[in-house]
Amino acid sequence: MGKGRNRISNRIREHRFHAGGMTQAELAETVGVTRQTVIAMEQGRYSPSLEVAFRTARAFGAPLTEVFFYDEDENG
Repeated sequence: MGKGRNRISNRIREHRFHAGGMTQAELAETVGVTRQTVIAMEQGRYSPSLEVAFRTARAFGAPLTEVFFYDEDENG
């Protein structure tokens, strides 16, 4: 897999909104990462480890597949 756009996308921002307007800082504290990490994940600049992805989904009480998506419609 070469350079290019990130094939993992997410709905973190949407889930934060539906979680009563949870802030990036609140999510970061709950998940155990920095606010900058949450920002990077939301912007698609950072793909979290499986552990962080599961903790993020758990923070919203949602299945992993409702928060993170893998774009298979890509060459390769």
